[in-house]
Amino acid sequence: MGSVNGLINAQGKQPLLSFGVISDVQYADIPDGRSFLGVPRYYRHSILVLQRAVKKWNCQKAKFVMNFGDIIDGFCPKDQSLDAVMKMVKEFDNFNGPVYHMIGNHCLYNLPREKLLPLLRIHSHDGHAYYDFSPIPEYRFVILDAYDISAIGWPKDHPKTMKALKFLSEKNPNSDKNSPDGLVDLDRRFLMFNGAVGKEQLEWLDHVLLEATRSNQKVVVCCHLPLDPGASSREALLWNYDEVMNVIHRSDCVKVCLAGHDHKGGHSVDAHGIHHRVFEAALECPPGTDAFGCIDVFDDRLLLSGSGRMKSTEMIFSR
Repeated sequence: MGSVNGLINAQGKQPLLSFGVISDVQYADIPDGRSFLGVPRYYRHSILVLQRAVKKWNCQKAKFVMNFGDIIDGFCPKDQSLDAVMKMVKEFDNFNGPVYHMIGNHCLYNLPREKLLPLLRIHSHDGHAYYDFSPIPEYRFVILDAYDISAIGWPKDHPKTMKALKFLSEKNPNSDKNSPDGLVDLDRRFLMFNGAVGKEQLEWLDHVLLEATRSNQKVVVCCHLPLDPGASSREALLWNYDEVMNVIHRSDCVKVCLAGHDHKGGHSVDAHGIHHRVFEAALECPPGTDAFGCIDVFDDRLLLSGSGRMKSTEMIFSR
């Protein structure tokens, strides 16, 4: 009977595949600091967390790795941004298999999409960063672009930028659009460091889920921004998480939604039985500690074996 960091797989089955996960590395060659909430951040140490993660994923013979965004930090000196991203990509490339990246707000503080996406080898159309892949016939992974509609990353005069700024002006009365002051409950997500999934991407998602259903595939949806209030701080949610989940809930094929961004991590099961797991940030690991994991994929569950601050989690499918 297998044991994964304190979790037992009762069936004793071999997984269909295993893959590595890490989020919010936010490397920068600068002294340690703190978040706006006062949480310590270890900018130089985070590359060591990634190096240890890659070594362990290779030992575990993970099939692929998923980076949930924010590969470098917004405080990274802008004249070092390009080199810093390339440096981190090189570290990921030490993994013996494919690496799938997502973009986060800190990535976009440093580089525009036109430069960032090729570095992360995200092959998409018109500067978008959503895509899907199927590593085995039974499963499909869907990667969403959480900053499709965003005030960061697109050119200042881009229609998506203008749409995001108009949206924020209507939803957030503060002069600092990254401040949730005065915003109540779920409205606290309407901050500039978040974003939304646009209409075309929603239609694409609906199509992909329809195809997955026809192919009898189980789907794991991945996004830098969380999609369920039960797993996340209000301030970290995707602006239109509700619209995205309405599309997802129309299908029975989605079993799990994975995300980053909300550094403390979280786990919930929504009213439709879908698991939402938000990963703990590598950036907030004190020297010598870690936050990464390896997920074993079974027919009826995902089993996250967490290292260090990343909590192990069993996600058993209810349908």
